[in-house]
Amino acid sequence: MEVQATFQRRQTRQIHVGNVAVGGGSPITVQSMTTTRTADVEATLQQIYALAAAGADIVRCTCNELEAAEGLAQIVPRSPVPIVADIHHQYRMALAALDAGVHCLRLNPGNIRKPEHIQTVAQECKDRQVPIRIGVNGGSLHPDLYSKYGDKVTPEAMVESAQMELAYFADVDFADVKISVKASSVPLMIEAYRQLADVVDHPLHLGVTEAGPPPAGLIKSTVGIGTLLAEGIGDTIRYSLTADPVQEAKAGRQLLEAMGLRERKNVDLIACPSCGRAEIDVYEVAEQAMQAFGDKQIPLQVAVMGCVVNGPGEARDADIGIAAGNKRGHLFVKGRNVAVVAEQDMVSALVEWAELIHTEGVSAALARADTVAAEREAERDRNRLLAEQGNDANMAQQKIELIRNRG
Repeated sequence: MEVQATFQRRQTRQIHVGNVAVGGGSPITVQSMTTTRTADVEATLQQIYALAAAGADIVRCTCNELEAAEGLAQIVPRSPVPIVADIHHQYRMALAALDAGVHCLRLNPGNIRKPEHIQTVAQECKDRQVPIRIGVNGGSLHPDLYSKYGDKVTPEAMVESAQMELAYFADVDFADVKISVKASSVPLMIEAYRQLADVVDHPLHLGVTEAGPPPAGLIKSTVGIGTLLAEGIGDTIRYSLTADPVQEAKAGRQLLEAMGLRERKNVDLIACPSCGRAEIDVYEVAEQAMQAFGDKQIPLQVAVMGCVVNGPGEARDADIGIAAGNKRGHLFVKGRNVAVVAEQDMVSALVEWAELIHTEGVSAALARADTVAAEREAERDRNRLLAEQGNDANMAQQKIELIRNRG
């Protein structure tokens, strides 16, 4: 059974990036960023569509040249999700991106430093009702703040940078803002967001910047983002990986689903860790199953279990699963055996039955099954395995005796 999150989320004001609400109790959203040259419209759109299919609610594109702004003018109306323009150094690029019709701007306080330029952009955004993300980055902190805090990046310096930017916006009465205070250090990032959450009511965009390639980048991002989400902090997230950005979108979506913060969109595949009783290569079959389900939007929990002795019972809460036994696969739905298939057909049968459950429901799947025959065959294979291996296939009792003898 899927359990919903009980985290008490921090209350914030709400903004809208296009038609996507951020903050104010709205669902936490997933973001990523294209890696194509924005002027290459078709390649960028192809990547945006791939990101949207992987679970991204919002996508950011760089706007670092006039050709990029011209590309955005063609991309925005064809994009399936709202587009944020990433602006560095040149405030005129922000104005060009607004002319292109983007749904949000990302400004880095460490790169655009003249107050009059910041206020010009904020006024234009106010007039067009386009929000801004203040994107503070530990790696591009303003030199004055860096010096003020002992020539190092501190949470206090990052929070002050965000507040300075907010003050410039306040001068033109602009408050349609979300904020990030990213760092490549996970402890620094966590503490910066905690301090920021105490002093502003704007929605927060979470991320560990320059997290690096997987698996280390995934671990760092998950620890940083997940810790804050569990504390109720955060309204939109991005994994910043040195990898295909589709991996970022998938990881973000999976994190929110795992924490019960978004409804499941794709398969949640669980698998046993394998043991002495397993009659298949569990790792290989689980990998094949993940590839077979791919991007199918089937929001079910699917189990791959190594043996028919314990598998159906251990994974009884899964929507559907398969367990191996006697070179056969035993399919089970909500813990009930429903079919027996050849070992080589295990994955394809799993997908077929998952699609049936998704479209017609569990009751229809059970009605289609000869559960009596399936349970009889499963019992036969269970008994065979027990007869061959006994009740202690992992030799746990031998280990217990060895431990006791040492005493």
